[in-house]
Amino acid sequence: MRWRRAAAALTTVVGNTLGAYALVVAVALGVGAIVERSALVFTALKLMGAAYLVYLGVKAVRRRGSLHAELTTEGLAHGSWRTLWEGFMVGVANPKTMVFFAAVLPQLVDRGQGHVTAQMLLLGLVFNIIALACDSVWGLVAATARSWFARSPRRLALVGGIGGLTMIGLGVTVAATGRKD
Repeated sequence: MRWRRAAAALTTVVGNTLGAYALVVAVALGVGAIVERSALVFTALKLMGAAYLVYLGVKAVRRRGSLHAELTTEGLAHGSWRTLWEGFMVGVANPKTMVFFAAVLPQLVDRGQGHVTAQMLLLGLVFNIIALACDSVWGLVAATARSWFARSPRRLALVGGIGGLTMIGLGVTVAATGRKD
């Protein structure tokens, strides 16, 4: 059972990393420039990401009471493909990651060396490999801590509620903040 939790955590991390790398590819192919120059596109992406965070937060708050039952069952809530997909969606729907890549990657490219797209893809790959390693450690720690949380339904409901409210707060913050232009 413990290895299943670790596998689920790592599957989520891989999905998130693939989603973030999809953003790198989009930036390298020029979508980042469009997002950077278009307030409408930026706002649409930002609001979609914010809405997704709020959705996840509301879902977490509503399910906080059933977390203990879910965590104490023998199987995982869903399969690895769904876990991978959910991780991917979190990674690809993160507007701050898109803005970060759009703002930072072009500054790190040496245009005199040519192959600007390839340089951005390589830099994004390095970033994502580092993120994969760090997030994997955090995922494994969280998978290990899961059994401690699962021992107390009250503690689990409290953490689920706080986590959900935090996601809602982040979503509202993302929606309410904007560019300086």
